[in-house]
Amino acid sequence: MNGTSDNVFSPAKPITRAEFIITVNRILGLESVSSSVPAYKDVAKGDWFYSGVQAQTELGLTEGKGDGTFAPFQPVTRQEAAVWIVRILNEQASGTGTGLNYGYKDADLIAPWARPYVAAISKLGLMEGSGGRFNPVQSLTRQETATILDRILQNDAWSRKLSAKAPAAIQLGWQYDQTDEQFKQSVLKSNVNVLSPRWFFLNEDGSISDHSDANLSAWAKKNGKQVWAMFGNRLNQENTHSLLSSGEKSAAAIAKIKSLAVKSGLHGINLDFENVAATDGRAFTAFVSELARQLHANGMTLSVDVSPDLGTDWTEAFDYASLGKIADYIVLMGYDEHWAGGPAGSVSSLPWVEYGLETLLKQVPASKVILALPLYVRDWTVDSKGNTINSEDLSLGEQFQRIARFGVKPEWNSQLGQYTTKYYSSAAHKIWLEDSRSLTQKYTMALEENIAGFAYWSIGGDTPEVWPALRNAAKYSAIKSQR
Repeated sequence: MNGTSDNVFSPAKPITRAEFIITVNRILGLESVSSSVPAYKDVAKGDWFYSGVQAQTELGLTEGKGDGTFAPFQPVTRQEAAVWIVRILNEQASGTGTGLNYGYKDADLIAPWARPYVAAISKLGLMEGSGGRFNPVQSLTRQETATILDRILQNDAWSRKLSAKAPAAIQLGWQYDQTDEQFKQSVLKSNVNVLSPRWFFLNEDGSISDHSDANLSAWAKKNGKQVWAMFGNRLNQENTHSLLSSGEKSAAAIAKIKSLAVKSGLHGINLDFENVAATDGRAFTAFVSELARQLHANGMTLSVDVSPDLGTDWTEAFDYASLGKIADYIVLMGYDEHWAGGPAGSVSSLPWVEYGLETLLKQVPASKVILALPLYVRDWTVDSKGNTINSEDLSLGEQFQRIARFGVKPEWNSQLGQYTTKYYSSAAHKIWLEDSRSLTQKYTMALEENIAGFAYWSIGGDTPEVWPALRNAAKYSAIKSQR
């Protein structure tokens, strides 16, 4: 906590909601998040507390006043503080609090929504009231706030929880539509520790095209990052069938990939075969098995990209359980819920990603799963009945530019876990946004499953606030996991 001026602390002055949230963020060790979309009507991007309010909102630690406002200059009441503190410490506040008033004479004045939290915070010894009263609607003073925070810090268990560091995790970033120099600069601004440049592709004759760059490999090594180059089939089902149905072609392709990986000094290969025919499923599993064997013999990692199992022809070729045993990692592509040419909708809604991840985890251990998140959206043009006319891929930055150009205000959809908006330009347009808040929701959900890490399609599509928001999610998840 700072004073209200250089030499004045103002101990008896009520602490505002904005000031309180900043002190909480400091004790949690959260970074500021200058989100592109304000969560509240009364918290503007220019406000000194904007990035602090956004940081905690995106973690779900506050929802404001519930009417789209945060009331930043309003004093925090003692019962509000009780709720806030119990939540951030991830302590239990069960039941109604009835009969757990700890002898407070004014227990009947405590709001029903606050009673379990007042009971919990009293039991924890962090708030005690005065004169036998809790004074629930009285403003919390700055000196009371300092006392509560000090009690937390002086408690060894809570102090250890707050100092917990997020465990190391894979952070894979795919290169797409960027030069090597652009890719390097984007990586340096991100959380990425594994680079996946799109270097190797299956040709029609079964040969492998090689776009590797020794300079990028050397740069990655110098900057302490691994390289798992991508080997893709460009979604070509015919070429893939030709490869998988020929033992000779498969063996030659695997030998070539191994040779290129060794020559380039790679740490691994990221296999991206999509649109594989269902009838080629067994052959695909056998191909992955032999590729893994040869890469492992050379100390390299194999990760395999898969779409969520929704029981469609698109994924019928994937034997998830077998692939999970063979490969080092299975990368779940948590996007394209709605694809170009299909009906308009979200690229990656929270319930859809959660279902896809839960389904995969029934067949593949969490320690082998990487969740890939989208750094793009689609701007859908629709007719008067809502049918798709066409769609356009946009990076996160491009989506915000478009929203600003047409002066529209996104609305948060808590069920989908993302903002939505619409505008009119010759025809109606709809966008299901991805931003630091929506990505944090998916990231936090996956962290609770203790998966191996995350991937991003694609690097360069992000905006700066995404990375501190995701680091906050990892930090707070580490705090919550401490017992």
